[in-house]
Amino acid sequence: MADGLIPVADALARILAAAKPRGAETLPLHEAAFRTLASDVAATRTQPPFPASAMDGYAVRAADCVAGARLKKIGEAAAGRAFHGRIGANETVRIFTGAPVPDGADAILIQENATTEGEMIIAREAVGAGRFVRPRGLDFAQGDVLLQAGSVLNARALALAAAMGHPTLPVRQKPIVSVLATGDELVRPGEMVGPDQIVASNSFAVCAMASAKGARAIDLGIARDTMADLDAALDRAVAEKTDVLVTLGGASVGDHDLVQKALTKRGMELGFWKIAMRPGKPLIFGTLGETIVLGLPGNPVSSIVCTKLFLEPLIAALLGQPGAGADPSEAAILAADMPENDLRQDYVRARLASDPSGLPCVTPFGKQDSSMLRLLTESDALLIRAPFAPPAKAGETVRIIRL
Repeated sequence: MADGLIPVADALARILAAAKPRGAETLPLHEAAFRTLASDVAATRTQPPFPASAMDGYAVRAADCVAGARLKKIGEAAAGRAFHGRIGANETVRIFTGAPVPDGADAILIQENATTEGEMIIAREAVGAGRFVRPRGLDFAQGDVLLQAGSVLNARALALAAAMGHPTLPVRQKPIVSVLATGDELVRPGEMVGPDQIVASNSFAVCAMASAKGARAIDLGIARDTMADLDAALDRAVAEKTDVLVTLGGASVGDHDLVQKALTKRGMELGFWKIAMRPGKPLIFGTLGETIVLGLPGNPVSSIVCTKLFLEPLIAALLGQPGAGADPSEAAILAADMPENDLRQDYVRARLASDPSGLPCVTPFGKQDSSMLRLLTESDALLIRAPFAPPAKAGETVRIIRL
Protein backbone atom coordinates (compact mmCIF):
# COMPACT_ATOMS: atom_id res chain seq x y z
CA MET A 1 0.00 0.00 0.00
CA ALA A 2 0.96 3.66 -0.26
CA ASP A 3 3.54 5.14 2.10
CA GLY A 4 4.72 1.70 3.22
CA LEU A 5 1.46 0.91 5.03
CA ILE A 6 0.58 -2.77 5.28
CA PRO A 7 -2.97 -4.17 5.64
CA VAL A 8 -4.22 -5.16 9.07
CA ALA A 9 -4.60 -8.83 8.09
CA ASP A 10 -1.01 -8.97 6.82
CA ALA A 11 0.27 -7.31 9.99
CA LEU A 12 -1.50 -9.84 12.20
CA ALA A 13 -0.26 -12.76 10.11
CA ARG A 14 3.35 -11.57 10.44
CA ILE A 15 3.01 -11.12 14.20
CA LEU A 16 1.47 -14.55 14.73
CA ALA A 17 4.12 -16.19 12.56
CA ALA A 18 6.70 -15.15 15.16
CA ALA A 19 4.83 -16.83 18.03
CA LYS A 20 6.10 -20.13 19.40
CA PRO A 21 3.82 -21.76 22.01
CA ARG A 22 5.20 -21.63 25.52
CA GLY A 23 6.34 -24.75 27.33
CA ALA A 24 4.17 -26.80 29.66
CA GLU A 25 3.96 -27.05 33.43
CA THR A 26 1.84 -29.30 35.63
CA LEU A 27 -0.48 -27.67 38.16
CA PRO A 28 -2.93 -28.98 40.74
CA LEU A 29 -6.55 -28.45 39.77
CA HIS A 30 -7.11 -25.63 42.23
CA GLU A 31 -4.34 -23.61 40.56
CA ALA A 32 -5.32 -24.38 36.96
CA ALA A 33 -8.40 -22.15 36.62
CA PHE A 34 -8.42 -20.25 33.31
CA ARG A 35 -5.08 -21.67 32.24
CA THR A 36 -4.64 -23.20 28.78
CA LEU A 37 -4.25 -26.96 28.40
CA ALA A 38 -0.92 -28.00 26.91
CA SER A 39 -2.08 -31.47 25.79
CA ASP A 40 -5.22 -33.53 25.39
CA VAL A 41 -6.68 -35.03 28.56
CA ALA A 42 -8.40 -38.43 28.61
CA ALA A 43 -10.61 -39.93 31.30
CA THR A 44 -8.85 -42.27 33.72
CA ARG A 45 -12.16 -43.86 34.73
CA THR A 46 -15.69 -44.54 33.54
CA GLN A 47 -18.52 -42.35 34.83
CA PRO A 48 -20.73 -43.58 36.31
CA PRO A 49 -18.65 -46.69 37.03
CA PHE A 50 -21.81 -48.76 37.58
CA PRO A 51 -25.52 -48.55 36.71
CA ALA A 52 -26.83 -45.93 39.15
CA SER A 53 -30.22 -44.82 40.33
CA ALA A 54 -31.34 -41.42 39.04
CA MET A 55 -34.10 -41.11 41.68
CA ASP A 56 -35.04 -42.01 45.22
CA GLY A 57 -37.31 -45.04 45.21
CA TYR A 58 -37.10 -48.81 44.84
CA ALA A 59 -34.90 -50.96 42.64
CA VAL A 60 -37.11 -53.52 40.89
CA ARG A 61 -37.27 -56.03 38.09
CA ALA A 62 -39.43 -54.40 35.42
CA ALA A 63 -41.07 -57.75 34.66
CA ASP A 64 -42.42 -57.86 38.22
CA CYS A 65 -43.39 -54.21 38.54
CA VAL A 66 -46.90 -53.92 37.15
CA ALA A 67 -49.64 -51.74 38.64
CA GLY A 68 -50.74 -53.26 41.95
CA ALA A 69 -47.73 -55.58 42.26
CA ARG A 70 -46.64 -56.43 45.81
CA LEU A 71 -42.87 -56.58 46.23
CA LYS A 72 -40.88 -57.62 49.30
CA LYS A 73 -38.20 -55.18 50.50
CA ILE A 74 -34.99 -57.09 51.17
CA GLY A 75 -32.50 -54.30 51.78
CA GLU A 76 -31.33 -50.76 51.12
CA ALA A 77 -28.79 -49.04 48.83
CA ALA A 78 -27.46 -45.50 49.19
CA ALA A 79 -24.73 -43.50 47.48
CA GLY A 80 -21.46 -44.99 48.71
CA ARG A 81 -23.23 -47.95 50.33
CA ALA A 82 -24.27 -50.59 47.80
CA PHE A 83 -26.63 -53.52 48.40
CA HIS A 84 -24.47 -56.59 47.80
CA GLY A 85 -27.14 -59.21 47.34
CA ARG A 86 -29.25 -59.98 44.28
CA ILE A 87 -32.89 -59.08 43.68
CA GLY A 88 -35.06 -62.07 42.86
CA ALA A 89 -38.63 -62.41 41.65
CA ASN A 90 -41.07 -60.05 43.37
CA GLU A 91 -38.33 -58.49 45.49
CA THR A 92 -37.16 -54.89 45.81
CA VAL A 93 -34.45 -52.81 47.47
CA ARG A 94 -34.95 -49.33 48.85
CA ILE A 95 -32.58 -47.12 46.84
CA PHE A 96 -31.45 -43.50 46.86
CA THR A 97 -30.14 -41.24 44.09
CA GLY A 98 -26.61 -42.14 42.99
CA ALA A 99 -26.59 -45.59 44.57
CA PRO A 100 -25.52 -48.62 42.51
CA VAL A 101 -28.47 -50.53 41.11
CA PRO A 102 -28.39 -54.03 42.68
CA ASP A 103 -27.82 -57.13 40.58
CA GLY A 104 -31.06 -58.45 39.18
CA ALA A 105 -32.79 -55.05 39.10
CA ASP A 106 -33.29 -53.15 35.84
CA ALA A 107 -35.56 -50.24 36.79
CA ILE A 108 -36.44 -47.81 39.56
CA LEU A 109 -39.95 -47.36 40.94
CA ILE A 110 -39.90 -43.80 42.28
CA GLN A 111 -41.04 -43.43 45.88
CA GLU A 112 -43.99 -41.22 44.89
CA ASN A 113 -45.47 -44.21 43.03
CA ALA A 114 -45.06 -46.71 45.86
CA THR A 115 -47.06 -47.52 48.99
CA THR A 116 -45.38 -49.25 51.90
CA GLU A 117 -47.02 -51.89 54.10
CA GLY A 118 -44.42 -53.04 56.58
CA GLU A 119 -41.78 -54.85 54.52
CA MET A 120 -44.01 -54.93 51.45
CA ILE A 121 -44.09 -52.35 48.66
CA ILE A 122 -47.16 -51.89 46.47
CA ALA A 123 -46.52 -50.43 43.02
CA ARG A 124 -49.06 -47.84 41.89
CA GLU A 125 -47.95 -48.07 38.26
CA ALA A 126 -45.92 -50.26 35.93
CA VAL A 127 -42.26 -49.44 35.29
CA GLY A 128 -40.43 -50.20 32.05
CA ALA A 129 -36.93 -51.65 31.90
CA GLY A 130 -34.23 -48.96 32.24
CA ARG A 131 -36.57 -46.43 33.85
CA PHE A 132 -34.58 -43.98 36.04
CA VAL A 133 -31.38 -46.05 35.70
CA ARG A 134 -28.21 -44.28 34.62
CA PRO A 135 -26.25 -46.88 32.65
CA ARG A 136 -22.55 -47.44 33.27
CA GLY A 137 -20.54 -44.93 31.19
CA LEU A 138 -23.52 -42.64 30.56
CA ASP A 139 -21.26 -39.58 30.97
CA PHE A 140 -17.95 -40.92 29.66
CA ALA A 141 -15.78 -44.00 29.43
CA GLN A 142 -12.18 -44.59 30.46
CA GLY A 143 -9.89 -43.41 27.67
CA ASP A 144 -12.31 -40.87 26.20
CA VAL A 145 -10.49 -37.61 25.32
CA LEU A 146 -12.78 -34.97 26.78
CA LEU A 147 -10.53 -31.90 27.05
CA GLN A 148 -8.42 -30.78 24.11
CA ALA A 149 -5.06 -29.04 24.03
CA GLY A 150 -5.48 -25.31 23.64
CA SER A 151 -8.75 -25.11 25.53
CA VAL A 152 -9.11 -22.70 28.44
CA LEU A 153 -9.93 -24.35 31.74
CA ASN A 154 -13.12 -22.69 32.91
CA ALA A 155 -15.13 -23.89 35.90
CA ARG A 156 -16.96 -26.56 33.91
CA ALA A 157 -13.75 -27.93 32.45
CA LEU A 158 -12.15 -28.15 35.91
CA ALA A 159 -15.17 -30.04 37.25
CA LEU A 160 -14.97 -32.44 34.32
CA ALA A 161 -11.22 -32.96 34.82
CA ALA A 162 -11.84 -33.81 38.47
CA ALA A 163 -14.60 -36.27 37.55
CA MET A 164 -12.21 -37.82 35.01
CA GLY A 165 -9.83 -38.56 37.88
CA HIS A 166 -7.11 -35.95 37.29
CA PRO A 167 -5.63 -34.25 40.38
CA THR A 168 -3.25 -32.23 38.18
CA LEU A 169 -3.29 -30.91 34.60
CA PRO A 170 -0.63 -29.95 32.02
CA VAL A 171 -0.97 -26.28 31.13
CA ARG A 172 0.98 -23.77 29.07
CA GLN A 173 3.31 -21.51 30.97
CA LYS A 174 2.01 -17.97 31.06
CA PRO A 175 3.65 -15.70 28.48
CA ILE A 176 5.41 -12.80 30.14
CA VAL A 177 4.22 -9.50 28.69
CA SER A 178 6.25 -6.49 29.83
CA VAL A 179 4.65 -3.09 29.22
CA LEU A 180 6.74 0.07 29.02
CA ALA A 181 5.25 3.54 28.70
CA THR A 182 7.54 6.17 27.19
CA GLY A 183 7.58 9.93 27.07
CA ASP A 184 8.66 13.02 29.02
CA GLU A 185 5.02 14.13 29.10
CA LEU A 186 3.85 11.21 31.29
CA VAL A 187 3.43 10.91 35.04
CA ARG A 188 1.96 8.08 37.10
CA PRO A 189 -1.54 8.47 38.59
CA GLY A 190 -1.26 10.34 41.90
CA GLU A 191 1.95 12.14 40.99
CA MET A 192 2.13 15.87 40.49
CA VAL A 193 1.23 16.80 36.91
CA GLY A 194 3.37 19.53 35.37
CA PRO A 195 1.96 22.16 33.01
CA ASP A 196 3.13 20.17 29.96
CA GLN A 197 2.33 16.70 31.25
CA ILE A 198 -0.54 14.18 31.32
CA VAL A 199 -1.34 11.15 33.45
CA ALA A 200 -0.21 7.83 31.92
CA SER A 201 -3.20 5.52 31.47
CA ASN A 202 -2.40 3.12 28.63
CA SER A 203 -0.25 0.67 30.57
CA PHE A 204 -3.07 -0.10 33.01
CA ALA A 205 -5.41 -1.05 30.18
CA VAL A 206 -2.81 -3.08 28.27
CA CYS A 207 -1.72 -4.98 31.39
CA ALA A 208 -5.32 -5.73 32.30
CA MET A 209 -6.14 -6.96 28.80
CA ALA A 210 -3.02 -9.12 28.69
CA SER A 211 -3.75 -10.64 32.09
CA ALA A 212 -7.34 -11.38 31.11
CA LYS A 213 -6.08 -13.37 28.11
CA GLY A 214 -3.77 -15.54 30.20
CA ALA A 215 -0.45 -13.66 30.25
CA ARG A 216 1.62 -12.54 33.22
CA ALA A 217 1.70 -8.78 32.74
CA ILE A 218 4.55 -6.71 34.14
CA ASP A 219 4.37 -2.92 34.26
CA LEU A 220 7.87 -1.58 33.64
CA GLY A 221 6.82 1.98 34.44
CA ILE A 222 7.70 5.07 32.40
CA ALA A 223 10.89 5.65 30.43
CA ARG A 224 11.86 9.22 29.66
CA ASP A 225 12.83 10.34 26.16
CA THR A 226 16.51 9.59 26.55
CA MET A 227 18.51 6.65 25.28
CA ALA A 228 19.88 6.05 28.78
CA ASP A 229 16.40 5.76 30.32
CA LEU A 230 15.17 3.52 27.50
CA ASP A 231 18.23 1.29 27.80
CA ALA A 232 17.67 0.89 31.54
CA ALA A 233 14.03 -0.05 30.95
CA LEU A 234 14.99 -2.56 28.27
CA ASP A 235 17.47 -4.10 30.70
CA ARG A 236 14.58 -4.63 33.12
CA ALA A 237 12.58 -6.31 30.36
CA VAL A 238 15.46 -8.70 29.70
CA ALA A 239 15.78 -9.46 33.40
CA GLU A 240 12.09 -10.41 33.51
CA LYS A 241 12.66 -12.96 30.69
CA THR A 242 10.04 -11.16 28.65
CA ASP A 243 8.24 -13.01 25.86
CA VAL A 244 6.46 -9.93 24.53
CA LEU A 245 7.72 -6.40 25.07
CA VAL A 246 5.01 -3.80 24.57
CA THR A 247 6.16 -0.20 24.34
CA LEU A 248 3.66 2.64 24.48
CA GLY A 249 4.47 5.81 22.56
CA GLY A 250 7.50 6.84 20.58
CA ALA A 251 6.69 4.47 17.71
CA SER A 252 7.01 7.12 15.01
CA VAL A 253 10.25 8.58 13.64
CA GLY A 254 10.17 12.12 15.01
CA ASP A 255 13.10 13.74 16.77
CA HIS A 256 11.73 12.67 20.16
CA ASP A 257 10.52 9.20 19.11
CA LEU A 258 13.47 7.13 20.29
CA VAL A 259 11.90 3.73 20.91
CA GLN A 260 12.64 2.26 17.49
CA LYS A 261 16.20 3.61 17.64
CA ALA A 262 16.82 2.13 21.08
CA LEU A 263 15.47 -1.26 20.02
CA THR A 264 17.38 -1.31 16.76
CA LYS A 265 20.57 -0.44 18.64
CA ARG A 266 20.06 -3.58 20.75
CA GLY A 267 19.66 -5.76 17.66
CA MET A 268 15.92 -5.76 16.99
CA GLU A 269 14.97 -7.15 13.58
CA LEU A 270 12.24 -4.81 12.37
CA GLY A 271 9.25 -6.46 10.72
CA PHE A 272 7.20 -3.35 9.99
CA TRP A 273 6.20 -0.13 11.68
CA LYS A 274 3.19 1.29 9.83
CA ILE A 275 -0.24 -0.29 9.37
CA ALA A 276 -3.09 0.90 7.17
CA MET A 277 -5.50 1.36 10.06
CA ARG A 278 -7.09 4.07 12.15
CA PRO A 279 -6.52 4.43 15.04
CA GLY A 280 -3.10 2.82 15.33
CA LYS A 281 -1.10 3.57 12.19
CA PRO A 282 2.39 3.79 13.80
CA LEU A 283 2.91 0.30 15.25
CA ILE A 284 6.33 -1.31 15.54
CA PHE A 285 6.65 -5.07 15.15
CA GLY A 286 9.99 -6.77 15.48
CA THR A 287 11.96 -9.48 17.25
CA LEU A 288 14.76 -8.98 19.73
CA GLY A 289 16.28 -12.42 20.17
CA GLU A 290 13.44 -14.60 21.48
CA THR A 291 11.39 -11.56 22.49
CA ILE A 292 8.58 -10.29 20.30
CA VAL A 293 8.33 -6.50 20.26
CA LEU A 294 5.10 -4.56 19.76
CA GLY A 295 5.57 -0.80 19.80
CA LEU A 296 2.07 0.61 20.18
CA PRO A 297 1.01 4.21 19.58
CA GLY A 298 0.90 6.54 22.57
CA ASN A 299 -2.65 7.73 22.09
CA PRO A 300 -4.79 5.84 24.63
CA VAL A 301 -7.49 4.63 22.24
CA SER A 302 -4.92 3.63 19.61
CA SER A 303 -2.97 1.52 22.10
CA ILE A 304 -6.10 -0.24 23.40
CA VAL A 305 -7.45 -0.93 19.91
CA CYS A 306 -4.06 -2.30 18.84
CA THR A 307 -3.93 -4.45 21.96
CA LYS A 308 -7.32 -5.87 21.04
CA LEU A 309 -6.36 -6.56 17.43
CA PHE A 310 -2.75 -7.73 17.79
CA LEU A 311 -1.60 -8.41 21.37
CA GLU A 312 -4.60 -10.53 22.39
CA PRO A 313 -4.26 -12.89 19.39
CA LEU A 314 -0.50 -13.03 19.96
CA ILE A 315 -1.03 -14.16 23.56
CA ALA A 316 -3.49 -16.79 22.35
CA ALA A 317 -0.89 -18.07 19.88
CA LEU A 318 1.80 -18.22 22.59
CA LEU A 319 -0.63 -20.28 24.68
CA GLY A 320 -1.22 -22.68 21.79
CA GLN A 321 -4.88 -21.83 21.54
CA PRO A 322 -6.44 -22.90 18.21
CA GLY A 323 -7.79 -20.15 16.02
CA ALA A 324 -5.61 -17.45 17.58
CA GLY A 325 -5.84 -15.42 14.40
CA ALA A 326 -9.49 -16.15 13.65
CA ASP A 327 -11.72 -13.28 12.58
CA PRO A 328 -13.32 -11.91 15.77
CA SER A 329 -15.91 -9.84 13.92
CA GLU A 330 -19.64 -10.42 13.56
CA ALA A 331 -22.46 -8.97 11.50
CA ALA A 332 -24.51 -5.97 12.65
CA ILE A 333 -27.08 -3.57 11.21
CA LEU A 334 -25.85 -0.02 10.65
CA ALA A 335 -28.06 2.60 12.34
CA ALA A 336 -26.65 5.73 10.68
CA ASP A 337 -25.22 6.69 7.30
CA MET A 338 -21.43 6.70 6.98
CA PRO A 339 -19.20 8.41 4.38
CA GLU A 340 -16.76 6.64 2.11
CA ASN A 341 -13.44 5.62 3.62
CA ASP A 342 -9.84 6.34 2.60
CA LEU A 343 -6.86 3.98 2.35
CA ARG A 344 -6.85 3.01 6.05
CA GLN A 345 -9.09 0.44 7.72
CA ASP A 346 -11.17 2.21 10.35
CA TYR A 347 -12.17 0.85 13.75
CA VAL A 348 -14.97 3.19 14.73
CA ARG A 349 -16.17 3.33 18.33
CA ALA A 350 -19.87 2.61 18.50
CA ARG A 351 -22.83 1.65 20.66
CA LEU A 352 -24.95 -1.47 20.24
CA ALA A 353 -28.70 -1.96 20.59
CA SER A 354 -31.11 -4.74 19.71
CA ASP A 355 -32.61 -4.98 16.23
CA PRO A 356 -35.74 -6.86 15.04
CA SER A 357 -33.54 -8.78 12.60
CA GLY A 358 -31.84 -10.53 15.51
CA LEU A 359 -28.52 -8.90 14.69
CA PRO A 360 -27.14 -6.12 16.89
CA CYS A 361 -27.80 -2.58 15.71
CA VAL A 362 -24.65 -0.42 15.69
CA THR A 363 -24.53 3.38 16.00
CA PRO A 364 -21.11 5.04 15.51
CA PHE A 365 -20.14 7.97 17.68
CA GLY A 366 -19.68 11.24 15.85
CA LYS A 367 -16.29 12.06 17.40
CA GLN A 368 -13.48 9.53 16.96
CA ASP A 369 -10.36 11.32 18.24
CA SER A 370 -7.87 8.71 19.44
CA SER A 371 -7.22 10.56 22.71
CA MET A 372 -10.82 10.22 23.97
CA LEU A 373 -10.85 7.45 26.57
CA ARG A 374 -14.28 8.37 27.90
CA LEU A 375 -15.79 7.65 24.50
CA LEU A 376 -14.08 4.27 24.44
CA THR A 377 -15.51 3.30 27.84
CA GLU A 378 -18.98 4.19 26.55
CA SER A 379 -18.52 2.03 23.45
CA ASP A 380 -19.79 -1.52 23.06
CA ALA A 381 -18.00 -2.34 19.83
CA LEU A 382 -15.64 -1.28 17.08
CA LEU A 383 -17.34 -0.81 13.72
CA ILE A 384 -15.01 -1.94 10.93
CA ARG A 385 -14.73 0.15 7.76
CA ALA A 386 -12.54 -1.44 5.10
CA PRO A 387 -10.07 0.64 3.09
CA PHE A 388 -11.80 2.57 0.29
CA ALA A 389 -15.23 1.40 1.50
CA PRO A 390 -18.00 3.25 -0.38
CA PRO A 391 -20.61 5.29 1.52
CA ALA A 392 -22.83 3.11 3.71
CA LYS A 393 -26.52 3.66 4.38
CA ALA A 394 -28.47 2.97 7.56
CA GLY A 395 -29.92 -0.52 7.38
CA GLU A 396 -26.91 -2.07 5.64
CA THR A 397 -25.08 -5.01 7.17
CA VAL A 398 -21.62 -4.21 8.53
CA ARG A 399 -18.99 -5.97 10.63
CA ILE A 400 -18.18 -5.20 14.26
CA ILE A 401 -15.84 -6.41 16.99
CA ARG A 402 -17.41 -6.42 20.43
CA LEU A 403 -15.51 -4.77 23.25
